[in-house]
Amino acid sequence: MYRTFVIVRHTFREAVVQPIYALLIALGAAILVIFALLPFFTLGEDAVMYKSVGLDVVLLVVLISTLFATSKSIYEEIEDRTMLTLMSKPVQKWEVLIGKYLGIILAALMAVAILGLIFGLGVWSRIPGDYMLRTSTTDERELRQIWDMRVMFVSGLIPALVLIWMQISVLAAISVAISTRVSLVVNLPAVIILYIAGNLTRFMFPLSSGPLEHRSAMLKGLAWIGGNVLPFLTTFDIRNRTVFSTIAVPGTSYAHDLSAVSLWGIWAYVGVAGIYAIAYSLFALSAGMFLFQSRELGGAEG
Repeated sequence: MYRTFVIVRHTFREAVVQPIYALLIALGAAILVIFALLPFFTLGEDAVMYKSVGLDVVLLVVLISTLFATSKSIYEEIEDRTMLTLMSKPVQKWEVLIGKYLGIILAALMAVAILGLIFGLGVWSRIPGDYMLRTSTTDERELRQIWDMRVMFVSGLIPALVLIWMQISVLAAISVAISTRVSLVVNLPAVIILYIAGNLTRFMFPLSSGPLEHRSAMLKGLAWIGGNVLPFLTTFDIRNRTVFSTIAVPGTSYAHDLSAVSLWGIWAYVGVAGIYAIAYSLFALSAGMFLFQSRELGGAEG
């Protein structure tokens, strides 16, 4: 366990000191700040649109930085023989793989936290202007309304960011598995394609069921395999609840709104999504371990 912790710590430090990591976080922060200052012309739903667009910015920025980290910490270490030196120590290959993965997703978590803080401040600052409320008013009811709206919007933002980190963790597990064999040039487009496919898997399950006379057996078989092997990334997207719905936050005026979505229900869903993320990550890492076991650590194969 101590050896794994050392690898986690080293990988985390290695990931966060890469120039691309700081550059992408700075770029993402700049985009979030600029968007926080711009109108979206949505007729009263600018804050909602900002939340939706901002979540995409956080996902894209952190995902790209994570993919760079997986390539740097695994494939390049194999190619430049650093991994060979590491494996000469009393450490197992599974400890290396798990340690690398945990270090990378911890770096991703820190990136999500940094961007999430900036994002949350942007949402917080937009509320009065987007809903034409006065922060300088002496009307306690209006001030209470501003506070309640701010708390409600940020309360939905936090679980959405957690789900983004879970989604990135699943994709990072796939990237770690792939990086035992190929470089960033192949890894990056492969994971992006899997990301797109993972968001389309919800359409595969209807194809895998139904009468055979309407669909060929091969099509149903491929749809079943794709639906079960590819990550079901729709699991990590509940913006219909966290972004586009009113949330019943305890202690606010929305707490007794019968049409509002339960905040505890959202967090319960996050817990279920977390179980799926752990299960699929273990599946991807197991495949990566299989590839890593037979990998020549002295450099390029062949």
